[in-house]
Amino acid sequence: MKLSAAIFAFAVFSTAAVAQDGPAQTLFTNVHVFDGVNEARIENANVLVEGNVIKQISTDAIDAGGATVIDGDGRTLMPGIIEGHSHIALSGVTFADVLFELPGYQSIQSALTARDMLMNGVTSARDMSGEVFSVKRLIDEGYVEGPRIFASGTMISQTSGHADFRPRNARNPMLGGGVPVSDLSGNSTLVDGVPNVLAAVREQLRLGASQIKLAAGGSVSGPVDPLDTTQFTSEEFEAAVAAAENWGTYVTVHAYTPRAVNQAIDAGVKSVEHGQLLDRPTLERMAAEGIWLSIQPFTLCNEPGLNDAQNAKQAIVCKGTGQVYEWIKELPDLKVVHGTDIFISPGPGIGVSEQVQQMERLLDWFTPYEILKMSTGNFTELLQLSGPRNPYPGDLGVVQEGALADLLLVEGNPLEDITAITNRDNLKIIMKDGVIFKNTMN
Repeated sequence: MKLSAAIFAFAVFSTAAVAQDGPAQTLFTNVHVFDGVNEARIENANVLVEGNVIKQISTDAIDAGGATVIDGDGRTLMPGIIEGHSHIALSGVTFADVLFELPGYQSIQSALTARDMLMNGVTSARDMSGEVFSVKRLIDEGYVEGPRIFASGTMISQTSGHADFRPRNARNPMLGGGVPVSDLSGNSTLVDGVPNVLAAVREQLRLGASQIKLAAGGSVSGPVDPLDTTQFTSEEFEAAVAAAENWGTYVTVHAYTPRAVNQAIDAGVKSVEHGQLLDRPTLERMAAEGIWLSIQPFTLCNEPGLNDAQNAKQAIVCKGTGQVYEWIKELPDLKVVHGTDIFISPGPGIGVSEQVQQMERLLDWFTPYEILKMSTGNFTELLQLSGPRNPYPGDLGVVQEGALADLLLVEGNPLEDITAITNRDNLKIIMKDGVIFKNTMN
């Protein structure tokens, strides 16, 4: 089925989504550069892209005979947005689609989602569970438009954990039951015990995972895991970390609570997804030990797509979000990136609009500069944690000489007005890997 889905996706997109080879050199002139790190822009600069790399940045004229010249006319040149917590294969679909539809439907929807993400200025995505290996290959081979994907593969979950979506009458596969549908479709892996955890981690690495994702605690969407639960044991986490480190990469975890997060850190986990219920001592520990936090502004305390039980958990997470953001502001050494966690969002463009809303919600706590830095330059080091499992060697998230050429040319100054980046019409040029995928300058 995956091969059929890939062939069909190619047929759907071959007329519109195949990127043309870019010129050998592209020279941006008369631009103000936000480099992804510093708040002050480099004013009246010129930036030369050679192949897929930023070759030169200068406030003096750059001699590049034969280059395609793009006059920025005082617009802002900045890094492409990096999505810290995506679910590309789980967006554009419903729970019913995931559990009961043929896998090809989900694969094709993921290609549509990937295209929308790139057209929203997202040039890279850390995908935190779902079968994205197929669409990633299509994107990397140039058949489909989309961001670079740092794939986790399935979310690895214990019995009764975040990814245990079995009907109540379905017997556990480790107790003689059948393989859960979400496992068969590559969205999750249900395991218990060190040997099974090792097998699950190694299987995702075999398929091409950049990093490994485990559920360390309760969730909002899970039907059988209260928020306060701590999932897996120290020994299971240590096994996952050892298997990942043997392949030169790292483990990240879904977790909200201090107990779940501290147990995972004790075992060697390098990154935490969510964390809206953390206390200050845990955040201080993370800052001191260099543990990453990929967090989302979950400020909608009741969502129509969730049932009553899920919304009861959502309200608890929502209440904790603001306090954690306040502490983040007080802990400058804490390594923080922004991710959306958009999933189960059926309908064209819904995930895109949610991404925009999340960025704008962050203005309650952060300046536009702080928001953009959490979505660009803060990622440079985090993405390198994948080591040799990084499918795109080179620096991302920054406009610096030698970095990979993922660039946006934006109308206005997003460091003063975040709508300069959240309004699609303001994205005049979208470049990924040195190739221009959108150009409305002419």
